[in-house]
Amino acid sequence: MADPNSRTRPLTQPLLIGALVALASELVFLLRLSVPNKPVFDEVHYLPAARALRDLSGPTNIEHPLLAKELIALSLRWLGDEPFGWRFASTLAGAATIAGVFALVHLLTGRLRASLIGAALALLSFTVYVQARIAMLDTFLAAFLLWGIVVLTWSMRHPGYGRWCLGAALLGLATACKWTAAPYVAFAAVSYLRLRHRHLDRWPGMNPAIAIALLGLVSVGTYFLTFAPAFFYTTDPLTLSRLIPFQWEMYARQTQVLPPHTYQSNWWTWPLMKRPIWYLYEPVDGVQRGIWMIGNPAIMWGGLVAVAALFWAWVKTDSARLLAPAMLWVGSLLIWALIPKSLGFYYYYYPSGIFLTVALAVALDHWRAALRGWDELYLLVCFALLVYFLPVLCAEPLTDAGAFRRWTWFASWV
Repeated sequence: MADPNSRTRPLTQPLLIGALVALASELVFLLRLSVPNKPVFDEVHYLPAARALRDLSGPTNIEHPLLAKELIALSLRWLGDEPFGWRFASTLAGAATIAGVFALVHLLTGRLRASLIGAALALLSFTVYVQARIAMLDTFLAAFLLWGIVVLTWSMRHPGYGRWCLGAALLGLATACKWTAAPYVAFAAVSYLRLRHRHLDRWPGMNPAIAIALLGLVSVGTYFLTFAPAFFYTTDPLTLSRLIPFQWEMYARQTQVLPPHTYQSNWWTWPLMKRPIWYLYEPVDGVQRGIWMIGNPAIMWGGLVAVAALFWAWVKTDSARLLAPAMLWVGSLLIWALIPKSLGFYYYYYPSGIFLTVALAVALDHWRAALRGWDELYLLVCFALLVYFLPVLCAEPLTDAGAFRRWTWFASWV
């Protein structure tokens, strides 16, 4: 339950604390954002696509939907076509992700302490920090996806078709960043029907048939609305008659067989971090630098223990709030067993890693009486690992080309 004295202490109100969490995260992500001063990893694909959208010159990078590239394009237009402008929109998405973890944990536990622990774990997870400082699609996908889940969960306690439609629209926006968010619409429908069947007091006043219809119509409609700029291209503009066939063109490109890649990996290896990705490892401005997409070992491996513990606790208590974060992680991973992609990469695990921080926060809260402060020691370990790995998370100058050996604990990490 929430703190009964919270009404007399405005600074502890969840909305204000969540806003401060987002602001603090944004300030962290902005530090040295322009380093390196060259495109990194998939920025070489998405920056040209964002420039094309900024200028409405014509279709580019058509294998993915437009929204994330549109947001990068707005950042380029407002802040300039330079490293800070390339990445600023991603920092906002990253800060929204940290705040989303705070909000979801608060909805599941009702406790500010657990919510702050969840936000801290997300910030210390490495992956949110790295993705918030690079112009890639996954950063935006995760932010919209997480807030869609937050709003739909919120609507369970404060029912209304308006909140339900807002959650559906956010899932549609996530899908408009990358198609891998689409299965979560089905997850939301199944979860709604299951909880509605077992607990008739959930979403009172909402007709199930109307709710499911709105979930589908609003999410799909929102998705298609994000294609509006493509109708104004100066070259090969999109038309209404081509809108649906264009989706098949995207699908064909998404499912094409690609040549092997140095950093490819199978989805079942991602929880163990068998093959993280070097987004950058080369001299920049005459100095060796590296950016490594890897998770905090204490969080990524500890989170697996938390998921297992939550399943065990759910079997004993039948508590949906304990099951939810565990199932989010399982579902987010199993999606990749069904998606027809010829290659997989560790950064596809990005949303799953975020759900692990939620699972950890909920598990630590559930067993808080038994832990008695051990959660604080755990946070210190996570922070110590962040300090240790930080030079290869934010492209700090390294001593030489062989400096990577300090952080590559296993041969597969090279």
